[in-house]
Amino acid sequence: MGLQIGEIVPKKEIKLEQLQGRIIAVDSFNTIYQFLANIRQPDGTPLMDKKGNVTSHLSGLFYRTINLLQLGIKPIFVFDGKSPELKKAELEGRESRKKEAREKYEMARERGEITEMYKYSKQMLKLSEDMIKDSKKLIKDMGLPVIQAPSEGEAQCSWLVKKGDAYSVASQDYDSLLFGTPRLIQNMTLAKKRKLASGAYVSIQPQIIETARVLKELGINHEQLICLGILTGTDFNPGGIRGIGPKKALQLVKQYKKPATIFEVVEKQLKEAEQEMNFDWRKIFDLFQNPNVTDNYSIEFNKPNEKEIISFLCHKHDFSEERIKSGLQKLYHTKEKRKQQDLAKFL
Repeated sequence: MGLQIGEIVPKKEIKLEQLQGRIIAVDSFNTIYQFLANIRQPDGTPLMDKKGNVTSHLSGLFYRTINLLQLGIKPIFVFDGKSPELKKAELEGRESRKKEAREKYEMARERGEITEMYKYSKQMLKLSEDMIKDSKKLIKDMGLPVIQAPSEGEAQCSWLVKKGDAYSVASQDYDSLLFGTPRLIQNMTLAKKRKLASGAYVSIQPQIIETARVLKELGINHEQLICLGILTGTDFNPGGIRGIGPKKALQLVKQYKKPATIFEVVEKQLKEAEQEMNFDWRKIFDLFQNPNVTDNYSIEFNKPNEKEIISFLCHKHDFSEERIKSGLQKLYHTKEKRKQQDLAKFL
């Protein structure tokens, strides 16, 4: 579900070229889900190999990552670990929504409604252990760092940026703002245009969100931003407080300022309406303030293993060998060109 505060968060469009030379911490689960959702046929069928294994995520990881590397961007892929117990309700809700989407998809298929099939297919995505394992292998074979987070991937990404080991988090969700990242980039790994089920295309531009600017323009501090998120709903308290959207939540945190006071007032209002808060805001607040992260990682960028990539993508998953080699050649050409440019600086 993710944090629903997009309407009040200031953003700035950027060009990917502006990120040249930057190390970006990629929220891998979020990115792979985007590939699974968008790289598919008009009837919702994902890319698959001859054995029926889904390969949309591998296609996205290979080609989009090469595009980033050609621009001089250095991605680090961070994978989620064990979900916090507080996330149980959200995960159960997701499974319920996926089950409902599968049923609607089958009904649409029986009626031959292609547009509806496409819509529901995107709502029943599931990231399997094999998909995660294959994604990590491909990324490593491409010579790029893979970091395993102990818990939430966005928390680990944010930690990398806070430490100065990366410039920004890359994710479509806003949760990393609550985890304290100084910067968040959205739409970095997506195509420049996305085809809708109707056949029309929409333009997609990368956007940067700077936490300092968010806090300044909203007139709040980071603790209040966390409270705002909890009020509107996070993965740890889906739906938040009924009737409180981003704008109303902003008014509350600015008026009552301190976390304890904010939620004391909200609880009082709920009691007057004969309702109650069905979550412990303190536990959620602490999870964002003191996330489970690790310093046990290494960041190394190595030469791609062409033999392994071709064996894995082409021989195992039926990708076109010609296209994969062409993609690798683009990468080699880019690296050679950059070496020459760097050498020229010293001549």
